Amino acid sequence: MHETGGGGGGTMSADPQDYTIIKEGEAEILMRKNEVFYNPSQVDNRDMSIAVLRTFISKRKQEHEAYLLKRTKAATKASEKDSSEPAGEAADESLMNDEEANGECEVSEEAHQDEPCSISKESVKTPEGKGRGELKPARVLEALAASGLRSLRYAREVEGIGQVVAVDNDKVSVEACKRNIKFNGSVACSKVEPHLADARVFMLTHPKEFDVVDLDPYGAPSVFLDSAVQSVVDGGMLMCTATDMAVLCGSSGEVCYSKYGSYPSRGKYCHEMALRILLACIENNSVRYLPGFGPAVHQECSDCGKKFNMGGPIWSAPIHDQEWVTSILADVKSMQDRYPAYARISAALTNVSEELPDVPLFVSLHSLCATLKCTSPSAVIFRSAVINAGYRISGTHVNPLGLKSDAPMDVIWDIMRCWVKNHPVKAQPPDQPGSVILAKEPVLQANFARAVASLSKAQAKKVTRFLPNPERHWGPKLRAGRKITSKHISLLGPQALNGTVDHEDEEPTAKRQKAQEPSTNS
Repeated sequence: MHETGGGGGGTMSADPQDYTIIKEGEAEILMRKNEVFYNPSQVDNRDMSIAVLRTFISKRKQEHEAYLLKRTKAATKASEKDSSEPAGEAADESLMNDEEANGECEVSEEAHQDEPCSISKESVKTPEGKGRGELKPARVLEALAASGLRSLRYAREVEGIGQVVAVDNDKVSVEACKRNIKFNGSVACSKVEPHLADARVFMLTHPKEFDVVDLDPYGAPSVFLDSAVQSVVDGGMLMCTATDMAVLCGSSGEVCYSKYGSYPSRGKYCHEMALRILLACIENNSVRYLPGFGPAVHQECSDCGKKFNMGGPIWSAPIHDQEWVTSILADVKSMQDRYPAYARISAALTNVSEELPDVPLFVSLHSLCATLKCTSPSAVIFRSAVINAGYRISGTHVNPLGLKSDAPMDVIWDIMRCWVKNHPVKAQPPDQPGSVILAKEPVLQANFARAVASLSKAQAKKVTRFLPNPERHWGPKLRAGRKITSKHISLLGPQALNGTVDHEDEEPTAKRQKAQEPSTNS
């Protein structure tokens, strides 16, 4: 039996031996089969969320201190101005009127009327709705808590956290969350508060109550966004995770449009486009285009002469705050032993820190060469040609072969035309896109001499930027409550079965045979 202290303490009603204990960071949870959803591959996501949350709390404190200092200086300046006026009834009346008008200065009873007013942080009155001196600990809402692991890690690992509200509409999940809270001791019991409720209703009935709202649903977060943004305080933070990447990356354009109001495009940049689609959906003031309508463009590509594939709308502004990224990366490196997925999140943050912030999407060098049917130049040579042409270029955090550049596509193709002249290709049918592109003479004469900035700082230091998955079948697992059958081997791996296969859940052989028989007309 496991003893706990603090609120809700006492002896646990369940024996930990009946469960599998999963430890992540400083939190531990009790799991049994597929009772409650737990995704081990999301440790990267949870570590990143903790890193972002730590930086948010730090910057929130800095902003509050700067705000108090500014108001203190303003009140001091006002008092000095008042004290410089001639003493007398007129000056006293002016001081009283000023106090009644702004309520910023309090005169000590012991002070004489002809002495300047002394100002301190305690004597500064803050207007209604703008904070009252002391900064309260941040309140966090995990809208879809499941086992409560994320909430427990927030409570136990992030300093400056006040209350963490864990909400789920599944009774089994809420019971598991309560069990895990008790299992993690007094700190968790005092900070984490579980609720059985529909997340959307809960957020709508608690407007502007949380400094941080965390959305991590099983699938699309779109149905929770409207209520989530209303539950965050002004100046707060919304953390959102989308796991329906197949939809966002173009497997079903109609489904993506119905959920996010945007059509995806299937390209090498699909993962970045997925992120930009989600950001465009979160931004409530964004313009919504009807299907088939959008900004006017030419009907045919000026480079290859083919029709365009239309996608979007997407968020085309920068998706990263470089100052934040630098702060988060420094924090992660200073306490790397506290992040189970340190190697992966530090690599991702390093990539983001060196990525061009103002260039949406990217090109793939291999895709360019596949279009032209030519051998590929090395990334260093291609980067050098772009830099020598006077443009910027960088890698991207979503694809090791992706290259971001502010060079227009006609410059990119001119560089490739010059490359093909030095590395000839076999003749292709004239109607092929590559043949049309190569038929044009390059306007720009590319310079492939090695440029100084052709390698990023991480590449120059040989820092690992992309890490392989830690094991096979690394990815989202089954939704909680689903029975594991043999058809899930490709998703979970054969070791996940090990006697847990429910053969009754499998499709009967007779039923499959009947479905395969040709239908006959009676």
